[in-house]
This record gives sequence, C-alpha cells and structure tokens, in this order.
Amino acid sequence: MRTFLFLLLVSSVNLFSQKLLTPENVQINSKLIKDETSESVWYAENAGTKIEIGSIITETKKLNKTDLLIKTIVKMKQAPDAQWTDSTIVKTSNFTPEYHSSYNSMRDMVLKSGKDKVTGYYLDKKLQKKDSIDIPATQYFDSSSYAMLIRFLPLQEHYSAEISIFDYNPKSEKKGMMKAYILDTQKSEYKGKPVWVVKTNDDISNKTTTTTYYIDTITRKIVKQEMDMSGRRMFLEMTS
Repeated sequence: MRTFLFLLLVSSVNLFSQKLLTPENVQINSKLIKDETSESVWYAENAGTKIEIGSIITETKKLNKTDLLIKTIVKMKQAPDAQWTDSTIVKTSNFTPEYHSSYNSMRDMVLKSGKDKVTGYYLDKKLQKKDSIDIPATQYFDSSSYAMLIRFLPLQEHYSAEISIFDYNPKSEKKGMMKAYILDTQKSEYKGKPVWVVKTNDDISNKTTTTTYYIDTITRKIVKQEMDMSGRRMFLEMTS
C-alpha cells in the first residue's frame, strides 16, 4: 500500500510540474513557419469604447535554410512619422536568438547573442548617453520573439509552460535572464474559426500584465491579442 501511495504521489508531481522551455528542449513545428506579412490595428479601451492608437506590421522571413527574421514596425496614429522598428534573428528550428535591434525616436538598442552572454549597446537619444551591454546568459529566447514562438508550440487544451527569456531595459530593476509564463490554453472560436486562446504573463511586468493570444489552429497566425495592464486594456486585431 505504501509503495502504491508513493508511486501515486510521484506520478502526480510529474503530471503537474512544468518544464522550463529553452532552445535546447523546445518542440517547434517548423513546417508551420512561412514567409508572411500581417498588419494589426492597435486599440485602447476607454469606458467601453475602442480608441485606435496605431498599427503594427509584422513580417517573418526565412533568410536562409537556418535563420528566421522577425520584424515589427509600429506606426502611431498621433505621430505617423515617429516609426518604431524591431528586428530579431533566430534559428528557425528552435528560436535560438542571434541578434535583436530596436530603433525609435527616443532610443536605439542592439543585442548580439553569444553562447554564454549577450552584448550590445543602448543609446538614449534624449540624454545622448550610450551604455554598453555585457550580461551573462545561457539557454534563453529573446523577449521580442517569445510571442512568435508560442504560435508554433504543441498547443492543446490546458497547455501551460514556463519560458526562459532575456530582456534588457535600463530603467527596470530586472535585466537579463527571466521567465515568461503560459498560464493556460483553451480551444475557442474567433469570427467563426477555431482558435487557441493562450493566456500569458512574464517577469518583465512583474506578472502585472496579462496578454491573451487568439491563435488560428490551422495557420497559427495571431488573429487577436488582448493586454490587461492592471485594469487598463489594449487590443490588437489583425486586418491582413
């Protein structure tokens, strides 16, 4: 009887324990990854009314047999000339990060991923201050790519996971290695088509922001995104 109870306890622990996803152990359906460009409208919610903030263009492109470019361009409605462009290069097979850059009117940032550290720079354009980046890091995904990574995971009902990520923000106490969390996955419908509804948060926001992705079960495109930031709500809705 004791042996049976012990085995039951062990199996229960294994059932509910979560494995930390890294490029070393992640399972990605790379056949779903294609060259594509999509555009989403960005809204904020105010007293139950959606207010358009801007648009986001997302491009994925296979640069060669091994490398994938993920590029996003943010255009604000109130400042159409103040463009924000992020580019990330990862390995297509497991999303191992290689390079990330982010340019906007306030600052520039470049990160280069090595085997055991991330190097680069952060330029504050307002203060004309340039900081060098050299932070130890191993087995992680770049924080800019983990939303794309989620699309190609083996999603199923109640799927959850922890994801090892790297993020750099000089104004944050947390820099470097941290985690993102897939809290739950449910099957639902959006505009008459089946979707995976994947609820997430991460250490970047100290788990105060919940982001929910609506992912087409066939194409794995993110057709809608909801962000709840301590009561403030924003949406992204794909238009093409």
